[in-house]
Amino acid sequence: MHPVVPLNDYLVLSAILFTIGVVGVLIKRNPIVIFMCVELMLNAVNLTFVAFSRFRGDAAGQVMVIFVMAVAAAEVAVGLGILVSIFRNRTSINVDEIDLMKG
Repeated sequence: MHPVVPLNDYLVLSAILFTIGVVGVLIKRNPIVIFMCVELMLNAVNLTFVAFSRFRGDAAGQVMVIFVMAVAAAEVAVGLGILVSIFRNRTSINVDEIDLMKG
């Protein structure tokens, strides 16, 4: 018989992962690390969706995970394209120094 992990454990783990992601976004200055922290936050949300899907016994949460993963892949592709463009123009990708969008 397989041990059953309670829903609360999944939610606590998801909250910890999401908090680590938020702290990383707020503290780090390297855009690659910031993208990784955003991905960590999205994966924490995915864990919550899967945990509730399993708890309720339906597949709606797992379908939402597929959509979140598709949005995350698009976010990474667009974000890295913007970073490459900025690096070509400025030779620096430090978040504090990027003010190209200022009016």
